[in-house]
Amino acid sequence: MPQPRPAYEFNSIIVRKPSQSVVNGLRADDRGNPTYEGVTAEHDAYVTAMRDAGVKVTVLPALEAFPDSIFVEDPALVFTEGAILLRPGAATRVKETAEIEPTLREMFEAVLDLPGTGYADGGDVLTTRESVMIGLSARTDKAGAEALQACLDKLGRRSEIVATPEGVLHFKTDCSLLDDETVLSTNRLARSGVFKKFKQIIIPEGEEPAANALRVNDVVMVGSDFPRTIEMLDKAGFKVVPLKTTEIGKIDAGLSCMSLRWFSDRT
Repeated sequence: MPQPRPAYEFNSIIVRKPSQSVVNGLRADDRGNPTYEGVTAEHDAYVTAMRDAGVKVTVLPALEAFPDSIFVEDPALVFTEGAILLRPGAATRVKETAEIEPTLREMFEAVLDLPGTGYADGGDVLTTRESVMIGLSARTDKAGAEALQACLDKLGRRSEIVATPEGVLHFKTDCSLLDDETVLSTNRLARSGVFKKFKQIIIPEGEEPAANALRVNDVVMVGSDFPRTIEMLDKAGFKVVPLKTTEIGKIDAGLSCMSLRWFSDRT
C-alpha cells in the first residue's frame, strides 16, 4: 500500500500580486504602515523562492478594493482532493472569497462552499499527514470550524478542532510544520498541549513571529529577521531559505499567508 504523500510536498501554488492599498492592511499591533514597494519586493522574493523549490506558480492580479487580498490563504483551502471556499472572520475580507472562486473552480474538480454562517480563516488551519488541525481564534469560530470539518470529511480528510492561545491572531501565527513528525512552535502554543503527538522545536524567546515558517518540498522558508531561529533550524538539519518579512509583518502576516499550496495530480 503506498505511503501518504508528505504534507509539505507541493507542485502548485496560487499567489496574488499586492495592491497599492496593501499599505492599509489590517493589523492588531500598529507598527506603522508598510510600503507598497517593500511588500512587492518581499512578495517577488517569495515567488522566486517557490519556483526554486520546484512549484508551478499561478499569479493572480492585484485587487485594489481589498488591501489584505495578497494573503490568499485566508479565504480558501486547497488539497489534492479539492478546494474549500471559506468565510473570513474579518468583515473587510469576506468578499475576497468570491474573487478567488473562479480560479479555484477552473483548477479543481471539487470546490466546496463552507455551509452555515460561521467564520473560518485559512490562517487557522495546519495540515499534517495525520489530520487537518483547525484553531479557534478571533477569526475562526466554533460554528465555522465545525462547518469546515464537514467539508473536510467530504474530501476524505480527518480533522480536529484545537484552541489558539488568547491574543494570537491565527493558529499558524504561532506554528508551522517542519516535517511529518516535527512542528515549529512558540512556547505559548506548545504549552497548550496541542502538539503532544509531535516532536516540537520551540522558537527562541523574542523571535515568536518566526513560528510562521513554511516547509515546501526540501526547504524551510523562514523570516530573515530571526537569526536565532534560522541557526537553530540549520543545526537541526533543515535546509533553510531566509526571506524578508519586515513589511508584511507590519500587517500581521507571515510566510504561509501569501499562498495556497497543494499537490496537483493533473498533468
